[in-house]
Amino acid sequence: MADKPTVTQAMIQAYDDYTHLTLDRRGFMDKLTKLAGSGAAAAAIAPLLAANSAHAAIVPPSDKRVATSDVRFLGETGVMGGYLAIPAFATEPVPGILVMHENRGLNDHMRDIARRLALEGYAALAVDFLSPLGGTPSDEDTAREMVSELKNPETIANAVAARAWLAGHPRTTDRVAAIGFCWGGGLVNDLAVADPELRAGIVYYGRQPATKDVPAIKAAMLLHYAGLDERINAGLQAYRAALLTNDKVFGIHVYPRVNHAFNNDTSAARYNKEAADLAWSRTLAFLKGTMF
Repeated sequence: MADKPTVTQAMIQAYDDYTHLTLDRRGFMDKLTKLAGSGAAAAAIAPLLAANSAHAAIVPPSDKRVATSDVRFLGETGVMGGYLAIPAFATEPVPGILVMHENRGLNDHMRDIARRLALEGYAALAVDFLSPLGGTPSDEDTAREMVSELKNPETIANAVAARAWLAGHPRTTDRVAAIGFCWGGGLVNDLAVADPELRAGIVYYGRQPATKDVPAIKAAMLLHYAGLDERINAGLQAYRAALLTNDKVFGIHVYPRVNHAFNNDTSAARYNKEAADLAWSRTLAFLKGTMF
């Protein structure tokens, strides 16, 4: 059996630049080839950096403990799509939580996270924020390009509409939180600024809001960041200071020696189980303390 290719931090950084800054696959593969030493080595390493949609779900779609459905609701830009997961065992309305996707759009990994939250007693709505552009495509590069075309004020307004729709669902209480990853983490911060009805926000390695906007936040915030994620972490100290100055309810955890997207178990090179498990346990404890 051939040895598993070695993935270096420089390779991970190159992938992060490609997926979040340049969206230039040719340039990324050229750089990866130089770092790996050959085109063949680069071809073997690239799949380890990317997310693998074939990765087995932690909570399979067939799990009878969760009732799932594709839903539609009216947003700022028109009809929005989403994936709703509700605990099948619930006899009373349960708190709601929005799941904000990465810049890959609403994919199976995000649906899996919604089901995980449903098993914890929440009605989880994974929103497809690419709905205004026709919905999330199967190709991740295309999805990232589409995400870059979204207009932030409209996207935030769609998130506010999603929160209101979930709060009014007959299977939920009016308490709604939001959890977001990467691009979706930044959107959770934006939603917390824009929507005083949001009860709680959980951010995984998402860009921070402008410090001048922090006073508008009413939600309790839990912020997870990766120690090696220099690009996103550049604004973290200013955000922390603004939260403190404005007496907001928040917690910040920075996980040392892990990369951006450390929670995504479909990405072999960047996933860190220890950090992901710890962040998830903190997330569940935070939700229990704020949503019930």
